[in-house]
Amino acid sequence: MKVKRIVTNLAADKVEAARAFYEDVLGLDVLMDMGWIVTFGAEERMKVQISVMSEGGSGTPVPDMSIEVDDVEEALRRCRSAGFAVEYGPADEPWGVRRFYVRDPFGRLVNIVMHR
Repeated sequence: MKVKRIVTNLAADKVEAARAFYEDVLGLDVLMDMGWIVTFGAEERMKVQISVMSEGGSGTPVPDMSIEVDDVEEALRRCRSAGFAVEYGPADEPWGVRRFYVRDPFGRLVNIVMHR
């Protein structure tokens, strides 16, 4: 048996509010929209990972999810332009990433990260 995909499911009263962050800011495509569920994604092949953490690193809280991007500065600019407050960073971490924390429209803490 092989794991083929891991899907993050987020409970939300207003699923359409997700577009401002996951589609407009992060640039993910809408793969499915049935009204009660909107699935965002990309056609790019991605690694399957689950991280189990006692802290978020550098004394930060454990984020609800991490999203790796190819340009963390552009992601930061888009978050700020869209009015999403940065809660940590941007920071160059000793384990070789540059990242920042932001909350999505539903209050989940998202670690936006780029490997250096």
